[in-house]
Amino acid sequence: MWEKIRVVFTIPELRQKILLTLLFLAIYRVGWHIPLPVIDPAAMARQFEGSSGFGALLEKVSVFSATQLNQATIFGLGIMPYISASIIFQLLASVWKPLEELKKEGEAGQKKINEYTRYATVAICFVQSWLYVLWLVNSNLINPAVQNDAGTLGFGWQFVAVLTMTCGTVFLMWLGEQIDEYGIGNGISLLIMAGIVARMPAAGQDLLNKTTMELGGRPGFFGPETVIVLAVMLVAVVAGVVFVTLGQRRIPTQSAKHVRGRRVYGGTRQYLPIRVNQSGVMPIIFASSLLLIPATVCQVIGDKFHSAAFASLYTMFSSSTSFVHNLLYIVLIYFFCYFWTAITFNPQEMSENLKNFGTFIPGYRPGKRTADYLEKVMVRITYVGAGFLSLVAIIPTLIYAWMDVPYVIAGFYGGTGLLIAVSVAFDLVQKIDSHLVMRNYKGLLEKN
Repeated sequence: MWEKIRVVFTIPELRQKILLTLLFLAIYRVGWHIPLPVIDPAAMARQFEGSSGFGALLEKVSVFSATQLNQATIFGLGIMPYISASIIFQLLASVWKPLEELKKEGEAGQKKINEYTRYATVAICFVQSWLYVLWLVNSNLINPAVQNDAGTLGFGWQFVAVLTMTCGTVFLMWLGEQIDEYGIGNGISLLIMAGIVARMPAAGQDLLNKTTMELGGRPGFFGPETVIVLAVMLVAVVAGVVFVTLGQRRIPTQSAKHVRGRRVYGGTRQYLPIRVNQSGVMPIIFASSLLLIPATVCQVIGDKFHSAAFASLYTMFSSSTSFVHNLLYIVLIYFFCYFWTAITFNPQEMSENLKNFGTFIPGYRPGKRTADYLEKVMVRITYVGAGFLSLVAIIPTLIYAWMDVPYVIAGFYGGTGLLIAVSVAFDLVQKIDSHLVMRNYKGLLEKN
């Protein structure tokens, strides 16, 4: 393995791409720690101690937005507005005729859609950053040095904060595009992965601080056997995620024979690969975000009207150990798995493509019967993929409840962060392997 890594850095072009990618990620990490000038860091730290309500929403959203919202930095919104805009246009391209026609134009149409996505990102940034700044003002988290005579934040400072956060997200969007063009890997995904990996040292330090060498541990501390079990479980969960992420259902296909001159072409047997986890990590992102909205609303109403009923509802929706919370979480994951697959996978279009290329599935006539068969297979595979995502999503909750492990540590055993990290890591390895194979070297995952 060390020899393969040495080979990677002996290729000038690949070495330059890797170093540029690391430089761009370092720039992102610097901006991660630069706070907005209008906030009071001490008040922010107190606000997020045992965060709940809107604070809990910010904590969980920050996992897949490439930022740390509890610090209100210049990259406070992260890359989530761009992801939201991309998802919106991807969905619209499936149901709105003008965008659907634009998508079929190829590279030129995709460039136009990307341009619309950037404009939508700026609009979303303005709305989200303004709401975020208003929340900072209403929560008394403003630096006293910039408060006006009324003890609040003036419109000018509010506009500066909104503009700063909007420019921060636009800069991250540009940074991701530079990684795509000059670096290696998917820029946006690498930014998100960098934010996830950056949390690991703090979680590891917390685990070490709470570990004792006494067997069985003591109140508030873990014994060595607990640490060993956690290490084994981490390896097992990562292996399971890798296995299902790379899992495919291979549908056999047969190409028709045709004669050109004296040569016979076609007639070969191939496979149509369909991923088990077709929807990726999006269902968990949608489900976790949607599930936190009613919890936040219940807490705001309960605090405003001092209602015990809404306080109870807040606990039911927000507590990770609540049966209702986990049941709704799984139901939403299944719903979004089927919804996202229906948007991105079109069996009728795939059937037409197979027919146009002179390829068919043995036992099924081209056209409607092939489309029905593909849809039937996809429904069954999606059920398995949704079950896998549901299991990965609740593993941190099970570890937190059964082993009394802090959630900041248990969160690395599943959920959005682990899926994103594994997916991005494989994509990065495949990009590096393509450079190695092109120069007649063995890939990183190939055996010697």
